[in-house]
Amino acid sequence: MNEANKTGARKKNKNPFKICIWKPTEESETCGDCSLKNVIHCNIHSSDTILFVVCFLTFLIPALIGMITGGFGWWLVGYIAYWFVFFEIWENRILCSHCPYYAEDGGKGHILHCYANYGLYKTWSYNPAPMSISHKIQFIIAVAMLLGFPLPFLVISRQFLFLAISCMGIILWFIVLIKKICLTCLNFSCPFNGVKKDTVDEFLKHNPVMRKAWEKKGYKIDS
Repeated sequence: MNEANKTGARKKNKNPFKICIWKPTEESETCGDCSLKNVIHCNIHSSDTILFVVCFLTFLIPALIGMITGGFGWWLVGYIAYWFVFFEIWENRILCSHCPYYAEDGGKGHILHCYANYGLYKTWSYNPAPMSISHKIQFIIAVAMLLGFPLPFLVISRQFLFLAISCMGIILWFIVLIKKICLTCLNFSCPFNGVKKDTVDEFLKHNPVMRKAWEKKGYKIDS
């Protein structure tokens, strides 16, 4: 195989599901005229990653300090173990695997490139269909466990200052998610997603593999 064919094969393999955000550069020249440009996150913005992480840390750091100060530091071993299960196995499957960003290189055996979970190993294969009701419920439960784990320990150990700061951090994080990040996120079937239906419809029209999977699950695109 000559060098040109090898290059073409690599580009084709990078985007087996023909998701528009992963098109080779020469095929993406028309993206500048796309009606979705600057409406949704077709490209990763580092500012959103920073905002996402900083707001989450306003919950996490005081929660961890409070647990250690309150004498429950050893329980952090279990918390860290849950983090691994949550990000690499559970959330990876029920949420991330449905996202167009997960489709890069076929969606399995590679590193995830997105604004929220950048750097995670993609444990599962990409699933172009929307999240099921079961996956949505599981995701809400999983997030509640992630955020709620430290709180009882802060109450028991009477670390009320750290408890208050952590709770304010959770509120701030959700406000930023709902009012800023989730309004432009490509993971349209996430229970927190706020992208308008007409925008979702337009994106699906640009992505036939994803559109077929969504319509197979009963989704209707407005004319």
